[in-house]
Amino acid sequence: MKGEKSFCKNERIVSQKQIDKLFAGAGSHSRAAFPLRVVYLIEDSMGGVSSAQVLISVPKRKFRHAVDRNRVKRQIREAYRLNKQLLLAAIPMGQTVSLAFIWQSDKHLPSATVEEKVKSLLASIARRLSDHE
Repeated sequence: MKGEKSFCKNERIVSQKQIDKLFAGAGSHSRAAFPLRVVYLIEDSMGGVSSAQVLISVPKRKFRHAVDRNRVKRQIREAYRLNKQLLLAAIPMGQTVSLAFIWQSDKHLPSATVEEKVKSLLASIARRLSDHE
């Protein structure tokens, strides 16, 4: 199945309205595993299908050059793609999880370290989802 191995456009948060809702703080939660912080929001989905959507942010304040920001985004995106099943398996039917990964360091890290941090954040959110079922 294509959706499980890739990172499709429908898995990305592109709507400004959805981004505003995610960061408004009403039902949002936050977890940190330095150098990453994830802000997430659990909502009922319209179609009754469980899904997750992701936003990746690397502030210009941390890396001035676009090539550096893009490298970090690529590392986070790949780590999420490889480990998203941890989260998707825990999402109850009819729920959608919106995630925003925010980079908080001004140093590059090895991809293995980034993947380990993403995996721990996804496992933490999955535990929270299974506790609230």
